[in-house]
Amino acid sequence: MNHSLQHYARLAAIVAVVVGCYQVLHPFVPAILFAAVVCTASWPLYRRLRVALHGRSALAALVMTLGLIVLVIGPSALLALSLADDVANMVDGARALLDQGPLQPPQWLKGLPLVGQSLDEYWHKLAASREEFTTLLKSLFEPARILVLGAGKAVGGSLLQLTFATFIAFFFYRDGDLLVQAARTILAKLAGELGDSLLATINGTVIGVVHGIFGTALAQALVALIGFVVAGVPGAPALAAATFLLSMVPVGPPLVWGGAAIWLFAQGSVGWGLFMVAWGLFAISSIDNFIKPYLISRASSLPLLLILLGVFGGIVAYGFIGIFIGPPMLAIGLTLVQLWAKV
Repeated sequence: MNHSLQHYARLAAIVAVVVGCYQVLHPFVPAILFAAVVCTASWPLYRRLRVALHGRSALAALVMTLGLIVLVIGPSALLALSLADDVANMVDGARALLDQGPLQPPQWLKGLPLVGQSLDEYWHKLAASREEFTTLLKSLFEPARILVLGAGKAVGGSLLQLTFATFIAFFFYRDGDLLVQAARTILAKLAGELGDSLLATINGTVIGVVHGIFGTALAQALVALIGFVVAGVPGAPALAAATFLLSMVPVGPPLVWGGAAIWLFAQGSVGWGLFMVAWGLFAISSIDNFIKPYLISRASSLPLLLILLGVFGGIVAYGFIGIFIGPPMLAIGLTLVQLWAKV
């Protein structure tokens, strides 16, 4: 009887410790997952850097962490601040338009093929009724305000998580060998002889997916930056950062370069607007069809559906930082299912 009581007491104590640890670490789960994904994908680079620095793990980890700040947190913060400024300017501009009266359509709108005449007539019909036009715009202010506030909170929370992730990544880099050895020991007890194979498969899957998705995003952002600078679009670095983030969604980049093209047309720069459309179609968006399949196929074959579910599901679960977490996590899950099915 006493033996059974001691057994249940130990079990209750273990459960209490596990629950307590989860409650303490729960706010940092997105940051931990992000740091794990980034460190896994960049581990070969870290090892070469550590060799170049004569085995000084802490210094190599610091350099990698600073690189993470420059490549991820910096562009994300720049994009967030740029969006905040743009939204404020848009709200002020909309209010000024309401005070000035009905907004007249731009001259180039009527010249658009097929739909230009219809859009111009509809614009004049809508603008003819000042009350209807004003009511329509005012009805959009409150939803827009709520959306902007929600997006601002999400971006702020995600930037905070990225800051935590950077701090955690330093220790993952520095103590990575010990962590990998511990993971091998745990997997050996759970999966037996498949432990090492499972760890190698997960590692290859994460590297392939991260390199495929984010390597393509980086390439599209760089090409987009060149196009924005050449065409004279203001805020080119912020737009390039937005292209990097939205390139993880198949229809994301056209939202950026398409908006830039519309702005150029509105400024009367029809030639540069056409250049932006051509550059977006044949340079920015076409990269996705070549680079991503090649990089992902090198280590993993992740269906497009899982990439989409990983991006959107990651955002819902973890906020903006979920873009970086969702696809690799689903890739690991798919790999585990495939390995289980072969057993």
